[in-house]
Amino acid sequence: MSAAVGADTIAGMATRRQLLASAVSGTAFAVSALALKGRATTTRVVRELRPVADQTTGAALLRLPPGFSYKSASWSLDATDDGNVVSGLHDGMGAFPAADGRTVTLVRNHEITLAPLLADRPVYDPTCGGGTTTLTFDAVAGDWLSSRVSLAGTYKNCSGGPTPWGSWLTCEETLADPSTHRVSRRHGFVFEVPAEGVGDPRPIPGLGRFEHEAAAVDPGTGIVYLTEDERRAGLYRFVPAAGSMGPGSLRGPGQLQMLAIDGRSDPKDRPGTAAPVKWVDIDDPEALDGRAVFAQGKARGGKTFRRLEGCWFDGGRLYFVSTTGGAAGKGQVWELGVANDRLTLLYESPGRDTLDMPDNLVSLPGLGLLLCEDGGSPTRLRLLTNDGEIVTVAENAVVLDGLRGFNGDYRGGEWCGACRAGDWLFVNLQVPGITFAITGPWETLAG
Repeated sequence: MSAAVGADTIAGMATRRQLLASAVSGTAFAVSALALKGRATTTRVVRELRPVADQTTGAALLRLPPGFSYKSASWSLDATDDGNVVSGLHDGMGAFPAADGRTVTLVRNHEITLAPLLADRPVYDPTCGGGTTTLTFDAVAGDWLSSRVSLAGTYKNCSGGPTPWGSWLTCEETLADPSTHRVSRRHGFVFEVPAEGVGDPRPIPGLGRFEHEAAAVDPGTGIVYLTEDERRAGLYRFVPAAGSMGPGSLRGPGQLQMLAIDGRSDPKDRPGTAAPVKWVDIDDPEALDGRAVFAQGKARGGKTFRRLEGCWFDGGRLYFVSTTGGAAGKGQVWELGVANDRLTLLYESPGRDTLDMPDNLVSLPGLGLLLCEDGGSPTRLRLLTNDGEIVTVAENAVVLDGLRGFNGDYRGGEWCGACRAGDWLFVNLQVPGITFAITGPWETLAG
């Protein structure tokens, strides 16, 4: 939000204090309680976008609405402050604001497979080039401060999710093992990286071994919801032992489960309607066989989705996307009410011009759900508003001629890792690998 916005409070819209207060736990947003409940709109609103120069490099890398600005940082091949080099394929990312609201720590994934290590420690598998980088940002001055490697030796770290206790769950989107890939250890796990410190290079076995995408934690119960990026995918949750929540709690006893429809009414083809759900147990979360976790759940009635990617927990609801779901194959947004176990198909894209293969997502309090596109060129950030409209928030305009050593047209590069703190939205372009801090008059996006 820019300084030109004016008053701190505008009824029904995001404010500086709301954005900051809900930056990690998310309590101010409940889209289904508003206009989207019971309707699946296909309205498309195109805001005026204009080329905007990056305040770091001077190049016009993004197209944004009037009043918005941004600063790039931590490009691929840049040096980190701990003597390493920024790897490429920036992906999922979590934001952790300091108590004083000034400094924001970001933990960012790298979706690298077989490559040199990001750093010499902490390392899980020395044959793998994936892992995480931790960045810091001054949200008051608007300055990038530092960068360091926080986990190395993992494989294809795609997305993940923040925990209420201040750590990032980084997820491997793979089932690689030494019998099928040139790796030295089994992969397909979730690892935990504290915002203040380095990651634990031990997998968290209870969260399962499958092609993980994103994670979201219910701050009231500590239950972890997990998505699976496969053509035939499941939605999972890990239920820790009663009263278990906080650092290290996910290594304790608990049960991995898969979502199933409770009864005959499946909402997949009826946008706006709800169906009751239940959860079926996964007996062997670390199964050796490739798709065994999904097969266990499916055998007990687990529901099949198409490519589940981003998820976000907010206000007692889990929001998640099916990237290729729907009749047009261009994406769906689902809502799970965890208190009453009700699943609703909240939105379905009618075609790529409206919404093209949503991936990571985050809520903007009072505004709606911000969706990262992973479709055709140019890729865009889209806002599914509380009024049921799709608003274009940003468009990828990255065409480089030697800047930072890169040449070519990168406008088809995937948006990912959207997260927020205060006035700032942080987001990545996976290729060529750039992290942005974007700010502006967010209230104007509401209509």
